[in-house]
Amino acid sequence: MADFKEAMLGGIDIDRNPPLASNVRTPRSESLAPKRWLYLIPLIFITYSLAYLDRANYGFASAAGIEQDLGITHGMSSLIGSLFFFGYFFFQVPGAIYAQKYSVRKLLFWSLILWGLCAVATGLVTSIPMLMVIRVLLGIVEASVMPAMLILISNWFTRQERSRANTFLLLGNPITVLWMSVVSGYLIDAWGWREMFVIEGAPAILWAFIWWRQVRDRPTQVDWLTDQEKARLTGILENERKSMPVIRNYRQAFMTPVVIRLCLVHALWSVGMYGFIMWLPSIIKQAAAIDIVTVGWLSAVPYMVAVMTMLAVSWASDRSQRRKIFVWPLLGIGALAFLLSYLLGADHFWMSFILLSVAGAAMYAPYGPFFALIPEILPANVFGGAMGLINACGALGAFLGSWIVGYLIGLTGNPGAAYIFMTVCVLSSAVLMAIVKVRS
Repeated sequence: MADFKEAMLGGIDIDRNPPLASNVRTPRSESLAPKRWLYLIPLIFITYSLAYLDRANYGFASAAGIEQDLGITHGMSSLIGSLFFFGYFFFQVPGAIYAQKYSVRKLLFWSLILWGLCAVATGLVTSIPMLMVIRVLLGIVEASVMPAMLILISNWFTRQERSRANTFLLLGNPITVLWMSVVSGYLIDAWGWREMFVIEGAPAILWAFIWWRQVRDRPTQVDWLTDQEKARLTGILENERKSMPVIRNYRQAFMTPVVIRLCLVHALWSVGMYGFIMWLPSIIKQAAAIDIVTVGWLSAVPYMVAVMTMLAVSWASDRSQRRKIFVWPLLGIGALAFLLSYLLGADHFWMSFILLSVAGAAMYAPYGPFFALIPEILPANVFGGAMGLINACGALGAFLGSWIVGYLIGLTGNPGAAYIFMTVCVLSSAVLMAIVKVRS
């Protein structure tokens, strides 16, 4: 109860890990059912990769002329691109609660089918209202993906493994945008933006059946672990949960100062992150007079850097068992890189582009440690809902980021104001994360 009182006062130690029960010693991750990494991580990665593909390719359609074809103004285009996050915001917490109480496997099976259909339908739209409805629906059916996956990881991986496992999930973001940037450029160049949406949306529907056949919610439900491995892993996970503070319900969890602060951090962080993801192709295209295929190749570079940075940071976080120190300094670096990229401007395109790549990598890298915090500070009965709430606030920030960044680019005709906006938001998230109270 002392830990819970401390959390309510805002002083919970999010770098400190409560000790496991004295009779259980956490083994090295490579000696604890190593097949988990081979069986589950590829399935988790591919599923999240498909989700990210179908939410992020709108930026390429925008750069390729969807506005001209449908008669969309610049301001309306930024709103349409961000409508995904409107639906995404409202269904985060319900989806996370369902996944925690019932089944991640069932929830994501139906989500895969539905978001694949929505993605394909985007390529068939003939009017602005139809496009707006589809973007909202896509956000609704993808809302539960992120928190559900993090819940699945917490059911299968121990505290000493979780930052790395989270990072392999979240690598689906930069790696997908990396190859999507190249492939989408070629698809649009060869056929057009409509065909791009159809071709990139169909795989999610097919993947749903592979997911259903291969994934189970808990270690006790699979036949590829021995009884000894199941008992050992389950015992460690249960002992970790016993060390958590007692929180009776979701309302109590949502009102803890540390959860509120993490919500604000993720919201501001996501403003910069999704402004960057959605409008990077347009920023590059406006900064240099190049064709869409070259834009695709250049847009892939920041994500290559991000992948390497994410892996290094998650490894260091798990090895040291510290989280916060691997979040706020990197966000600060990202904000500084945004600012310097803006100050250099189009006259120094390549140096500006390098700094933009640094900003992208610095914003991606902390995701693994950040999401490893939540199951380490909240008990199993509420952390799924808290995960959904924190991610929902990130979705709200993403909505504002993708909308306002696109609007500023369209209004001013250059990315300067958008750079400043993203810099202020990411820097604010770094400051907020830095002042969360921890023990030395």
